Amino acid sequence: MKYILIIGDGMADNPLAALNGKTPLEHAKKPYIDKLSAGGILGSVRTIPEKYPPGSDTAIMSIFGCDPAECYSGRAPLEAAAQGVNLNPGDAAFRCNNVFISGSGAFEDKIIASHSAGGIDGAEASKIISDLFDTPEFKKLAKNGGFEIKPALSFRHIAVQRNADINGLVLSPPHDRLGEKVGENMPSGCANAQILTELMRSANVILENHPINKKRISEGKLPANGIWFWAEGTAAKLPVFSEKFEKKGAVISAVPLCRGIAVLTGMDVILVEGATGELDTNYDGKVTAALDALKTRDFAAVHIEAPDECTHNGDLPGKIEAIERLDGRVVAPLAERLKQEGEDFRMMILSDHKTLSDGGMHNGDPVPFILYDSRNSNGASGKAYSEKNGEAGPFVNKGTLLMPILFDNDATLR
Repeated sequence: MKYILIIGDGMADNPLAALNGKTPLEHAKKPYIDKLSAGGILGSVRTIPEKYPPGSDTAIMSIFGCDPAECYSGRAPLEAAAQGVNLNPGDAAFRCNNVFISGSGAFEDKIIASHSAGGIDGAEASKIISDLFDTPEFKKLAKNGGFEIKPALSFRHIAVQRNADINGLVLSPPHDRLGEKVGENMPSGCANAQILTELMRSANVILENHPINKKRISEGKLPANGIWFWAEGTAAKLPVFSEKFEKKGAVISAVPLCRGIAVLTGMDVILVEGATGELDTNYDGKVTAALDALKTRDFAAVHIEAPDECTHNGDLPGKIEAIERLDGRVVAPLAERLKQEGEDFRMMILSDHKTLSDGGMHNGDPVPFILYDSRNSNGASGKAYSEKNGEAGPFVNKGTLLMPILFDNDATLR
């Protein structure tokens, strides 16, 4: 028996006037997912624990069986683990995004226009952040603040601050503040906030004239003319997946957060060339990686970031396309290949959280999930996969219960 988890990040949503009252899941053409939904159990689950802000960090931790109330110490430490960054006592990690800040005049009056600088990635993303931290005036500020940077091949860099004081610190996720003024969302809450503010202000001045940004503008792309600190936290320790569930697993994702959770839970991380976390990610490569992983492991998780990124970018057609690609290029070929090989399997499909096309923010409401068993159709829903149909099925009140449900071959959830 093989077990597969497929996460379509942020694909759940609320009804939209632009789609005549439908959600993107209801509007998208996803025949294979709907087929599995009709032949399996369709319900809803609260992946975001109450009193926690909605985000992929707490949601995906919960889905993998890690209770945030017991082991959550911030998002950035999870991503740091994916990059092999070890945090010492007293250290704090921050996500340091490349961002695009629009407008002129005072820094505080400018607008947070893109949380990802238009999805900058690869060598451009790495070089622009490395050059910034090597610029003498910025390097001095960073050193005085105890900061060093761990560049990534995407907009998702990690900054580490030695001997950090983050007690009371308030930072805003940039993807939740698009279109808002910088000054309304600056760091606050403790003395360390001023250090972060000065770094962000200085970065904007320096990066406005960076050669890569001039090149991007000439190509019609958004410049990465700023940085944004958020997701602060200290060292994390998560339960070992194989000990908790007696299953050996692997995670396939382009996103450092997912890979970091995998590392900290002792699962294998499989990197796929061309996996970007965007709509153009290497879907075929992820399917191949999952199938290869299942040859020597019990469990494989495939995470697709594109629905979430498209939503944050205000790209509703892109979100719908991402859902349709998840259906046709991930779920269908993966399930069909296992069936052709005569492999019994249980597959769970869900969104980690809602990402709302109306405003681009995350939402902590329950999300729909599918549990499909290739051997039988006990408890088959007979319904397509959607938020509304999920609400009509069984309700799971904690995301930490999903893995036990997936691995319990006798679970029917009726």
